[in-house]
Amino acid sequence: MAREQLQVLNALDVAKTQWYHFTAIVIAGMGFFTDAYDLFCISLVTKLLGRIYYYQPGSDTPGALPSNVASAVNGVAFCGTLSGQLFFGWLGDKMGRKRVYGMTLMTMVICSIACGLSFGKNPTAVMSTLCFFRFWLGFGIGGDYPLSATIMSEYANKKTRGAFIAAVFAMQGFGILAGGMVAIIISATFRAQFPAPAYEVDPAGSTVPQADYAWRIIVMFGAIPAALTYYWRMKMPETARYTALVAKNAKQAASDMAKVLEVELESEPEKIEKMSQEKGNDFGLFSTQFARRHGLHLLGTTTTWFLLDIAFYSQNLFQKDIFSAIGWIPKAKTMNALEEVFKIARAQTLIALCSTVPGYWFTVALIDKIGRFAIQLMGFFFMTVFMFALAIPYHHWTLPDHRIGFVVMYSLTFFFANFRSQCHHICCSCRDIPSEIEVYLPWYISCSRQSRGNCGCIRVLVCCRWHRSEEDSSNSGCDKFPGNDFYFPST
Repeated sequence: MAREQLQVLNALDVAKTQWYHFTAIVIAGMGFFTDAYDLFCISLVTKLLGRIYYYQPGSDTPGALPSNVASAVNGVAFCGTLSGQLFFGWLGDKMGRKRVYGMTLMTMVICSIACGLSFGKNPTAVMSTLCFFRFWLGFGIGGDYPLSATIMSEYANKKTRGAFIAAVFAMQGFGILAGGMVAIIISATFRAQFPAPAYEVDPAGSTVPQADYAWRIIVMFGAIPAALTYYWRMKMPETARYTALVAKNAKQAASDMAKVLEVELESEPEKIEKMSQEKGNDFGLFSTQFARRHGLHLLGTTTTWFLLDIAFYSQNLFQKDIFSAIGWIPKAKTMNALEEVFKIARAQTLIALCSTVPGYWFTVALIDKIGRFAIQLMGFFFMTVFMFALAIPYHHWTLPDHRIGFVVMYSLTFFFANFRSQCHHICCSCRDIPSEIEVYLPWYISCSRQSRGNCGCIRVLVCCRWHRSEEDSSNSGCDKFPGNDFYFPST
């Protein structure tokens, strides 16, 4: 039996596309923009960190982060996101989206700045401080990520809900792109002001002292878009679905949405009271009844995102190592420290511009036309095809004449990783579930998805480092990524 709908919620569902929809996309989307920037900008500067803090006089290759340090620097933020999603997901359902939205944003701003201020007298102190603040940065991101999607879902209308939420997710692509562009600008500026020889010419002089400021600026830049968004986030009213269905404040929900939609709305407190007392609406998220009705959908959504994110996060974090392995980025010893940052950033920016960003916006354009399920199948299928096409004849792609072909194929994996229904978990309509769970569900699915994905990424980090330690004692027959600690079997 269909559940009776509140007027304020029905007005949101059937509302025509208005200016407030685009305002919500930008405000919520800036959360995804900042999340992506903060999570993936670290991959642009890890090799620079190795040159600065782990340089060994007399070595034939530039300094590199030790295996345990590299794993911690790359992976600790994901541990924070796991914790942050669990905590802020629960808090957002208790205190409301708007209040928690501001808390997560300020956590991200403060920790982004603190990461760049990771000072110490020795490498251990600097890396420890950086990892500490990267964890808390991830903690804030963990709350912001599902909250941004949830807010857009609760503001969107039915007709274009998929496109609007996909547009919020698409800001993640711009965040990745911005990270590369900022790194290009900063490294190019420092190179022009402080020229230095290549490592093979002058090992000590190839890393100028001012390079220590470059990576800090790149990391701290993530605080700027987050800080600029804070005012507008606080100006947004609480979502009507939370106010009416969870806080049970029908009058406030009607008043807030009347201003947003510019229409007259009835508060209907009696209807809310009646809905809360209905027999079929009293089971919880972790109840047997919920599992029987919706458990399969929840399991299917989170499992597919778990499997996807093993590839998605690993691709973004380690693409510089892959480019070095195939020779698209020159050997580390032929460059100075800032030149290496510039070329890594340029390569990653090119991939983001030509494949990552277009993939997101193809989804925005087509999600409400060809459907979520079809996009999911197509994205996963072509990702699989291109990854197998790269992995099976790997030696073929590492030959100088085939490198460009590798880059093109690799770019297509990024395109189809994002040309799929990322927002499928929010877009799903569950019309027959209890009012409270209808509001809670996007939070828990988002948290479950990202948490599982993060665990998968951490697992890849650990497994790669374990493989390296196994091969370290006898690495004959292995190719080492230039300037890094990964080993891949030679063909």
